[in-house]
Amino acid sequence: MALQLEDDRFCFVCGSNNPHGLQLTFRRDGEKICSDFTPAKRFQGYRDILHGGIISAVLDEVIVHAAMAAGLSPVTADLRVRFKKPVLIDRPVTAEGMVTKKGTRVVEGTGRLIDAATGELLAEAEAKMILTVYP
Repeated sequence: MALQLEDDRFCFVCGSNNPHGLQLTFRRDGEKICSDFTPAKRFQGYRDILHGGIISAVLDEVIVHAAMAAGLSPVTADLRVRFKKPVLIDRPVTAEGMVTKKGTRVVEGTGRLIDAATGELLAEAEAKMILTVYP
């Protein structure tokens, strides 16, 4: 039986109805799905540094959105994040995600968080997702 995924616009990362969330929007850029945003102070961990859990959530979301843009209906089963450099509060960043492998029940993808001004890699992730509706 397929899991019914329902979007009520309250997702912490992309929900437009969630006043406490990030409210990210996504766009296609070739094979990638991207989101540009500037982290707010309310999402910091240490002073002026974005919390690692928020970074992980953003990377998870951009990878899932890449799979959805490919017409798939996934949920994350495994997410591995590598933090390269601090993500600074009030400094614009770009999240990028893409599908790297499609199976009949499992999809794999990667994501990156990049400093929008310098192009430096700040964090990267790999995800395995389970399809809720099989092709």
